[in-house]
Amino acid sequence: MALARPTGRHRAPGRKTRTSAGIASAAALATSGVVGTLAGPAFAAGGGTPATEADSAIETPDTVPMGAIPVALDSATASSAVQEMRMQHTGTTQMLAAHSLSDEVADQAVIQKREALARMEAAAEARRKAEARAQEIREAKERADREAERQRLNAYRLPVVGTHVTTDYRAGGGQWSSGSHTGIDFRASTGTPVVAVGAGTVVEAGWGGAYGYNVVLKMNDGSYTQYGHLSSLSVSVGQRMMPGDQLGRAGSTGNSSGAHLHFEARTGADYGSDVNPLAYLRAHGVKV
Repeated sequence: MALARPTGRHRAPGRKTRTSAGIASAAALATSGVVGTLAGPAFAAGGGTPATEADSAIETPDTVPMGAIPVALDSATASSAVQEMRMQHTGTTQMLAAHSLSDEVADQAVIQKREALARMEAAAEARRKAEARAQEIREAKERADREAERQRLNAYRLPVVGTHVTTDYRAGGGQWSSGSHTGIDFRASTGTPVVAVGAGTVVEAGWGGAYGYNVVLKMNDGSYTQYGHLSSLSVSVGQRMMPGDQLGRAGSTGNSSGAHLHFEARTGADYGSDVNPLAYLRAHGVKV
């Protein structure tokens, strides 16, 4: 007769029952994540609780795999999550570094642009100053040229070079129809060049009676000068003369006792408006 297995509250569970309970416990722990972190080694050995000798002696194909699979899956998932977090952290760091480098490059570009603009403005300012200086130089030269021309136009000189006065103004004698000398005589041999004492216009050029061949100039200041007893003429009426321009050559034509230059200064074109030629020349800066 077969022995009946005791039943009731004191009956110990069978191996299959314990194994099923271990599997259920392992599955629950695997689902909660505890298996992979705390109870991994125990389950890898064969279950959630230490195995007894009886349990060690009897192994079933489904005890070890059922305890190890959750552990392996959870470890791989954790490793993958950690690796993903590391990659995300690395990517964030690289992105921040890239943004920082981009900002630095942008700042450098702004600085370089400002420096370039400053150099351009400095160059433009230098050009403006150079142009202003050049303009000042041009204006100064123009003023100097005008002053030189004014001085040249207003400059006076002797009508004959390297000579002296032989007969003074108002000298008396019967050889003059008016009873006195209306000008001064300069020593000059025949053919000596006679020049304009200042700037003016020829108003008479030709035979002048007692003056012989003569030239009369209306000066720029409104006065008149006369050059008499010439042997030849070099100008014609209406011609503009500058100081030192040749009018003709000295001689002894007209009422003359020898070669010389008769020079008169007048306030008008007509005879009798004469003034002292020496005073006239000296008033215009001529040393005589």
